[in-house]
Amino acid sequence: MGDVPLASLSLTHVHYNPHDPLSFLSAWLALVPQGLCVAYVTLIWASREAEVILMFAGQMGCEALNFVLKRIIKEERPKQILGKGYGMPSSHAQFMVYLAIYAGLFLVFRHTPVIVRSGAALHFLVRVLLALVLCLGAGAVAGSRIYLNYHTPRQVLAGCGAGAVCAFAWFFVTRLLRVHGWIDWVLDQDIVRWFRVRDLLVSEDLVEAGWQQWEAKRKLSRRGSSDHPSTKSE
Repeated sequence: MGDVPLASLSLTHVHYNPHDPLSFLSAWLALVPQGLCVAYVTLIWASREAEVILMFAGQMGCEALNFVLKRIIKEERPKQILGKGYGMPSSHAQFMVYLAIYAGLFLVFRHTPVIVRSGAALHFLVRVLLALVLCLGAGAVAGSRIYLNYHTPRQVLAGCGAGAVCAFAWFFVTRLLRVHGWIDWVLDQDIVRWFRVRDLLVSEDLVEAGWQQWEAKRKLSRRGSSDHPSTKSE
């Protein structure tokens, strides 16, 4: 093994200045898209929600577009960095901006839960704040690519633009799929039903709905315990 040249797994290999705390933070921000992909798969497996699947499908389409654009434009990365592949547009920026805008559009315009714990106005405000936090996070990741010299500002701006176009376009497409009943048609297919795919996220706050079910179950359990003969005084 000592004579075999070793290769680096560049998927998580990030160059940064160890003496610069901001460079160190930027290196961690560079890993956010990989972490979000794990979160996507986890959410899909755990919730089986159609909206999460649609969002992830658009995310993968956005990544495919980035792959194609890089090989059409063929613009090199900044000379100061040893990064592999082409740099135009930035895939990190494109990934994060798509996620932030699509999720923000969903939270503000499509997510209308019936069960609202603290009132509709407060719930809507929370959703708007979450959308803003997502945009700030996308900006931080995009900025980190410039700070680490993996991309030029122009490459990052191009990635942001491509991600925004993908997000708005896919949100419009998924709206048409819902309006014309294609989502319901797919959900009625036997193979989809076998995987227990559902479409509750649009009309329900899953945390609140789950909590209400838990509370109802607990009340029944307490009522059953109080009615049990062994708990009554003789």
